[in-house]
Amino acid sequence: MTVAGDKPSCDRCDAVCCRLTVVLMAEDDVPPRFTMLNQHGVEVMARDEDGWCVAIDQGRMCCSIYEQRPTICRKFAMGGPYCREVRADYADRNARGIPLTLY
Repeated sequence: MTVAGDKPSCDRCDAVCCRLTVVLMAEDDVPPRFTMLNQHGVEVMARDEDGWCVAIDQGRMCCSIYEQRPTICRKFAMGGPYCREVRADYADRNARGIPLTLY
């Protein structure tokens, strides 16, 4: 997370973006073991039982398929408006003791 005025940094974040739904594009070359079809039949990055993207190396908190990461992940702008919105929502939910649940 960031404090007002701090420059956003992934190394000071809870990797909230790694809990978002990532829809795969035709040009993505993600190993099939990391993907699944959602309830609408759309190919997405699979998530583990805690909601984390299965491609994340939780020991190092980094993407284990960084060179093959999906287009959407490549376009996610660290510190951009959506990043800040997701971080703020996550912080607000956790401050109130509400677990992060993604649909």
